[in-house]
Amino acid sequence: MTTVLPGRSVVVFDLDGVIVDSLVPMREAFTVAYAEVVGPGPAPFEEYERHQGLFFPDIMRIMGLPLGMQEPFVRESYRLESTVPVFDGLPELLKRLVADGFRLAVATGKSGDRARSLLRTLGLLEVFDHVIGSDEVTRPKPAPDIVLRALDLIGAAAGEAVMVGDAPADIRSARAAGVTPIGALWAPRVPEVGLREAGAEILVRDPAGLAEVLGLPRL
Repeated sequence: MTTVLPGRSVVVFDLDGVIVDSLVPMREAFTVAYAEVVGPGPAPFEEYERHQGLFFPDIMRIMGLPLGMQEPFVRESYRLESTVPVFDGLPELLKRLVADGFRLAVATGKSGDRARSLLRTLGLLEVFDHVIGSDEVTRPKPAPDIVLRALDLIGAAAGEAVMVGDAPADIRSARAAGVTPIGALWAPRVPEVGLREAGAEILVRDPAGLAEVLGLPRL
């Protein structure tokens, strides 16, 4: 039986792995950056992938990689942004939510400028009331700052909102902000166990399932 959350009017989305399937272009950008800054050899993308949801400089520190990788990674990410696919059903879900009166925001591990550029390229930027990047808050995920910033900009209380993410950092950020976290499982290799351990009590396997949780009928 589907859990339906009453009284919610705000949805805060993570970006990568929730709205866009950025795995392939992300791997390419990371591989180019690694080759330019570190040198020859296999780029440890699988380890990088395990830290999704965190800000890029924080991942570099965790992995012991040079922060100089950020410049070529960002450059390649901009170059590849037109190749990033949107998950099936997401544009339709976003339009339904807006039509039903929901306020929408993005809270992402990307920088704000890069997130807005990607969403603009994909024709989705105007759907969102606000797009906040990790460089625009004092403490990025898993701290609550980015979710609280989204709520503050929208003018909503925590009890009116949900946060949809595919990484434990998203779930922890939402819980620390007092917002109901929802784990999105439609991206490849999402750590379902990790999401539950981080505190996600609700998991959804497709955008239609998210619509049901938010009280919209499944099409």
